[in-house]
Amino acid sequence: MDGCKKRVCSWWRTSSSSTRLLGFMVPLFVALLLVVWGGSGSSGGQFSSDYYPTVWSSIISSQSVLKNSSGGGSEESVASPMDGGERWVGGGGEREEAHSDDYIHNRSVSPPLAIEERESTAREQYVEKGESSTSTTNRSRVLPVSNETRTWPLTSRITRKFSNLERLEAKLQQARTAIRDAHLGNLSHDPDYVPGGPIYWNPKAFHRSYLEMEKHFKIFVYEEGEHPIFHNGPCGSIYSVEGGFIYRLEISKFRTRDPENAHIFFLPFSVASIVHFIYDRGAPNPWLPMKQTVSDYVDLLAGKYPYWNRSLGADHFMLACHDWGPEISKSVPELFNNSIRALCNANTSEGFDPSKDVSIPEINLPGGRMNGLIGGPSPSRRQILVFFAGGLHGPIRPILLEHWENKDEDVQIHRYLPKSVSYSDMMRKSKYCICPSGYEVASPRMVEALYTGCVPVLIKDHYVAPFSDVLNWKSFAVEIPVEEIPNLKKILTGISKRQYIRMQRRGIQVRRHFEVNSPPKRYDVFHMILHSIWLRRLNVRLHGIEDS
Repeated sequence: MDGCKKRVCSWWRTSSSSTRLLGFMVPLFVALLLVVWGGSGSSGGQFSSDYYPTVWSSIISSQSVLKNSSGGGSEESVASPMDGGERWVGGGGEREEAHSDDYIHNRSVSPPLAIEERESTAREQYVEKGESSTSTTNRSRVLPVSNETRTWPLTSRITRKFSNLERLEAKLQQARTAIRDAHLGNLSHDPDYVPGGPIYWNPKAFHRSYLEMEKHFKIFVYEEGEHPIFHNGPCGSIYSVEGGFIYRLEISKFRTRDPENAHIFFLPFSVASIVHFIYDRGAPNPWLPMKQTVSDYVDLLAGKYPYWNRSLGADHFMLACHDWGPEISKSVPELFNNSIRALCNANTSEGFDPSKDVSIPEINLPGGRMNGLIGGPSPSRRQILVFFAGGLHGPIRPILLEHWENKDEDVQIHRYLPKSVSYSDMMRKSKYCICPSGYEVASPRMVEALYTGCVPVLIKDHYVAPFSDVLNWKSFAVEIPVEEIPNLKKILTGISKRQYIRMQRRGIQVRRHFEVNSPPKRYDVFHMILHSIWLRRLNVRLHGIEDS
């Protein structure tokens, strides 16, 4: 041992400073690699932030591994909801976007469930007891100096009154915990539908979250505003989701007339109606009157109620299916940056943030109903490989038509169909239906394909598909980059018959989430929009209330 020490000391004295530094850093680097390698294989939970939509990461513990509970084979391995297995846009560390004197909201990907269990348990006890609760704390007994006998209190009683907001936040914490622990329970007793299979990122987490939403979620709809701009909207066009959602929400069980009991607040203006009634193409600045309408409305609500100012809109949401929804939302910076925006035009290049915004489907209902829109033949009776018909809207369709229009009998790509040919009949005869972007990313073709049993082929840039927080679109749709359009037929014929049939059947299964019902039915498009908004509300934490 002494000889070893002498050799080390001799080497240290005779070596250069760079050599000594290298001799110090190499063993440190090796130790660090061992620690990282050992830690990477020790995760034993159910979810992983690397393979799960980031919107769940503050509800589901990020230090666990997602497992596909569908029971599928290797072809069904779960990937990220974004192209190339990447995370969603908008992820990152903790950030505070809005604050007032008493409230700070934090929408973060860091798990809020990391609160100590004793704090959660205590808050649950307070909620169960009502507005005021009494807590007991132990204190050391102090012996008297004199011989006089006294009775010293062993405990002190602290009575505290909790606000409505504190009780609401405590209930949301309980919901987060229930969702996080969903894999521990069995929810197969649901009488209507039990989510399952590879179309979901995790069916148990979704199911538990949906049930928690039904149990707790309350929405306050501001009553200010007059028709036709407010509390109204189209119900029979490609913007039908806008008017239909406003109408159904205002008569739904999720609405509360008491803002003190609301988890979130809805701004009931229709962008489609604003464009229809206010837009003036010949005006010097046609955007100004439309944006001023929304700005004045928010100013009215902020001056009349305390709810917008306490979070600067973080617990508020708007909904728009018109292409101009994102631009009009810029009329109020807090609405664009802080509020939840439910948009058909879910374009990340235009500011759509999947961690706080909601992608909703564009659905064309010519008569306001789904009559005759749903249904199609089995895969064996579909003789056309792929179909598309549409005008030259935007940058993608001209490329598609240039390469494939009238070039191949199996690839039915048309600018316009003859009047004698039915568009919906062509979809029902086709295995795959192309859903390209137009001038904007939103398109009713995706839902039309699912309605008719045709596998959607998405050719879009910067698009977040509807309900991607829950649905794994790659399990029932094909995604093709724009640069791969020349290889369209090669890509589709390269999909095995077995895999095609799987995707087609999954499309029929997932169709229930895109159906429009009057009155709404559980798990339909109305409830799926609400669920996506519910998830984002779970990610909003209002700080500062603990000391009120």
